[in-house]
Amino acid sequence: MTVRVIAVDQPAAPPCSMPDRFRRDVTYFATPPGVQDAPAHLPDCEYWIRREDAVRILDDGVIMIVSPLDSASRTEIEITEEQERWLEWVIAHGTQHVRIA
Repeated sequence: MTVRVIAVDQPAAPPCSMPDRFRRDVTYFATPPGVQDAPAHLPDCEYWIRREDAVRILDDGVIMIVSPLDSASRTEIEITEEQERWLEWVIAHGTQHVRIA
């Protein structure tokens, strides 16, 4: 099963198809609401992806995961080819606000 990622702030951009598990994965890339330039509130299934973060993650090829049990415990996880393709889509279309449909 696949999901569509829609560029809310760039309506001319074609949707990006991703595997269903991306519903969970997108949170690794999203800026928390109200942090930096992210809106304080977003509707369900919508996320804010800062361009600077997308570029950095794509360049580094890894995401930093923080343990839910111990915020001092962090680990790097290599991004998948699908996540890399999605980040390239985000950057190419200049989108920061996405919706998972």
